[in-house]
Amino acid sequence: MAKVEIERLSEAEIKDRGIREWPVWEKEISQFDWYYDNPEECLLIEGEVEVTTSQGTYHLKAGDYVTFPKGLRCQWKIKQPVRKYFNFPE
Repeated sequence: MAKVEIERLSEAEIKDRGIREWPVWEKEISQFDWYYDNPEECLLIEGEVEVTTSQGTYHLKAGDYVTFPKGLRCQWKIKQPVRKYFNFPE
């Protein structure tokens, strides 16, 4: 199974990828199970999240660019309200 990837992008990379043109998703402090039937890439604008997978727990915060692989089962624990740009690449 592919892993969750976390990167820090430069402002130039964010602009080049058109990330600030993507839709924005927002969610309050909560906890829920999730399954990715498609890969997702996102850039956290605000908030703090723990995503727990069979491979471990990932700690995400504002400024993280995250890629979630297709087929991933996980649990999201939103510790601080989240806003993120998101995209489902082809």
